[in-house]
Amino acid sequence: MAAPAGQAQQQQPDLPTLGDASREDLSPVMEKRLGEEIMQGLRFERDYLDDPPIIEYLNAFGSKLVDARPGARGDANLDYYFFAIRDKNLNAFAMPGGYIGVHSALLLAAQTESELASVLSHEIGHVAQRHIARQLGAQKNDALIPLAAMLLAALAAKSSPDAAMGVFMGGQGLAIQRQLNFGRDAEREADRIGFQIMNAAGYDASGMVAFFQRMQNSTRLYSDLMPPWLMSHPLTTERIADIQARIREQVYRPRVDGMDFHLIRARARVLQDSSSKGLSESEAVFRNQLTQPGRQNVAAGQYGLAMLALKRSEYGAAQEWLDKARATIDKPPMAGAFSTPIPKGISDSALAYMSLEIKLAQEDKPETIAAAIEEAKAAQARFPLSRGIVWQYADAMIKGGKYEDAARFLRDQLQMYRREPELHDYMAQAYAKQGKIALQHISLAESYVLLGGVLAALDQLALARKAPDATYYDQSVIDARERELQAKRREMMGDKKKE
Repeated sequence: MAAPAGQAQQQQPDLPTLGDASREDLSPVMEKRLGEEIMQGLRFERDYLDDPPIIEYLNAFGSKLVDARPGARGDANLDYYFFAIRDKNLNAFAMPGGYIGVHSALLLAAQTESELASVLSHEIGHVAQRHIARQLGAQKNDALIPLAAMLLAALAAKSSPDAAMGVFMGGQGLAIQRQLNFGRDAEREADRIGFQIMNAAGYDASGMVAFFQRMQNSTRLYSDLMPPWLMSHPLTTERIADIQARIREQVYRPRVDGMDFHLIRARARVLQDSSSKGLSESEAVFRNQLTQPGRQNVAAGQYGLAMLALKRSEYGAAQEWLDKARATIDKPPMAGAFSTPIPKGISDSALAYMSLEIKLAQEDKPETIAAAIEEAKAAQARFPLSRGIVWQYADAMIKGGKYEDAARFLRDQLQMYRREPELHDYMAQAYAKQGKIALQHISLAESYVLLGGVLAALDQLALARKAPDATYYDQSVIDARERELQAKRREMMGDKKKE
């Protein structure tokens, strides 16, 4: 969590702060806990884009920006988490505890990494200056316009703007006005901090103006339909002019975008709309990219066409397009104007992930799955930090009938990453294939706990207790875990009675 305002100002004397953050804001512990609870709910939303390559890219990209800002992690030493939402509206948002969401449309609208950096840096500024904690603290005297109501309105807006408006209009007018006024000040401060983060991380700060102007043009489409407070990031000519003035004082630093930026945007384009019409529109974009100058455009078009073929279950075509993308990326740079090497970032792991996607989709072909196991093993050794490839390796072993190998691998992974529900899910699958029913339900219970489903976890433990193969040791584990979860359930329900 970010340091209190006084401390932040001492570290960055040129940055103003919005009041004394040590008085009325949420504590770092409460802010972090609130963020975790909201995030647990968002993971169940249909439009939560649970795509490992996109998540890995956003977190590698975002972490570089966070590390460029001393003190951004704050007293709570926040682990920032960046994620994507499937949505055709340009937006990004910060939540309590360092959770930062990006709409898929924003990924597609950003034409350079510097433009994407401008938005994420702005959101990091909100978190680093604890704007949300102060905002919630200030609402204590306004009968708490609840954050939950704001999130409900945001979700309602996806299907019905009128419903969203109704949720907001149920609040108190005075509190909404205070919230809007504070928000404008916070937006200006987040601009200034975001500008500094971009410079420190080596991105072109002019991307902030270019992208903010594009977002401003986009919001004009809705200005006659939505009240001002529905704009989560109200852009003004004054804010853009302020950024332009800061840019004039900077030395221009050209920057080559990484290959991974273009590949990830191709994935986001396909995943944003997987309908027949959406896939056809994506195909037109990708085929147009094949005709554009620059290896980034060509490779992204080929990668996108590979993903489209995979979506259509055309596995041979998918592999052919992926091989073409790999050859384009690996091609030596041309002499002259295009001799500058293109940074790869995580593009190699994104290629490896899709190669495994293609093979794992053909689970009815034993020889293909056997090849996937060997390929996944090599990829996991090459990209040990890629969580998506770890899950694919486990999936390959289970589909290939190597259940004990999968369970052994997953147990090792769980020693280091106990808070990944995916690992528990795959472990449950491995146990189920081995006929270990009690252990299967125990693993599923742990997955549900991590996703916020305490009641569902208790149901799984009850099933584990009744399993015919439950040992004395299993029963002891179930007893202990049930007590913990019952206590957590009482706490969630506000029951303060002692056991």
